[in-house]
Amino acid sequence: MSQPLLIWLDGKLVPESEAKISVFDHGLLYGDGVFEGIRIYNGRVFRLTEHLNRLYDCAKAICLTIPMTFEELEKATVETVAANNLRDGYIRLVITRGVGSLGLNPYQCPKASVIVIASTITLYPQERYEKGLNLITCGTRRPNSAALSPQVKSLNYLNNIMAKIECLQAGCDEGIMLNDQGYVSECTGDNVFIVKNGKITTPPISAGALDGITRRAVIELIAELGLPFAEQNMTRFDVYTADECFLTGTAAEVIAAVQYDRRPIGDGKPGKITNELITRFKKLANSTGTPVTYA
Repeated sequence: MSQPLLIWLDGKLVPESEAKISVFDHGLLYGDGVFEGIRIYNGRVFRLTEHLNRLYDCAKAICLTIPMTFEELEKATVETVAANNLRDGYIRLVITRGVGSLGLNPYQCPKASVIVIASTITLYPQERYEKGLNLITCGTRRPNSAALSPQVKSLNYLNNIMAKIECLQAGCDEGIMLNDQGYVSECTGDNVFIVKNGKITTPPISAGALDGITRRAVIELIAELGLPFAEQNMTRFDVYTADECFLTGTAAEVIAAVQYDRRPIGDGKPGKITNELITRFKKLANSTGTPVTYA
């Protein structure tokens, strides 16, 4: 019999069956909170410092005080991985506003809750990593950045979920979301890149894309390869006519996209540059990160 999953909940590790929050938690009632998804590779937590920096920035942006220091949360995250004996897996770090009233007022929530889950995740079937994803254009648009900053990874993910439903109902794996100006922003949970005549392009953060940690890592790898690169506005036409396309994300890692709105991208197979970046990212992820000490 396998050991039950242990969850870090407000200062202690508890079995999954005992990891519960109040029905009055504003994270549940209003999606009021922030989160991070983090990967574990080969007994190391990949780019933990960058993820925690982003988490604290997101919390600050929504006036949410995390009731732990950076070092305490870092330690709790690593301890949760060790307690579950995970050498490869996925961490979901969640900060909720905490218990409050049924009203919107966040100041009636005296203390935020901290949840650390360390488990496994499979975002796409293995076949898709080998052959590539099929994409559609989602009718659901990304919110205007002036209304809600795309840099806040909030617990309210309904915008992304509605777009994901469109993908699944269309029989596709993923979809590209446009911003209110009609430019490519990102996918439902990943950043998007294209390759055209050897040049790699991705939408700028100003287009409504999340400043992804994996996105940053891949941009570093592109620089190491000495390939031409630009962050610039992209249209659907740019993706239709690209030689290659790939997505990046913590859960997705790096994965090729080979069809968009029923049009083949390039020759309809993962491209040479995409495959090189996948190989280099795997090497980077499996050789760097915050080490976990196991019992």
